[in-house]
Amino acid sequence: MQTLQKAALIFTIIGAINWGFVGIFDFNLVDAIFGAGSALSRVIYAIVGVAGLVNIGLLFTHYAEHK
Repeated sequence: MQTLQKAALIFTIIGAINWGFVGIFDFNLVDAIFGAGSALSRVIYAIVGVAGLVNIGLLFTHYAEHK
């Protein structure tokens, strides 16, 4: 696995944990740490979103290996 994909996977997991907190506890950890609507929060959300897009490549890599 490439370094970029590993980093993207870590950010995706962090984002999933944050969404779990929002869904279960109604608590947004990113907003609690960096401030709701702050520029830094928006950057974190953007990084997690891009990481999710990068991880789409993992699906196709796995599919190609088993074909």
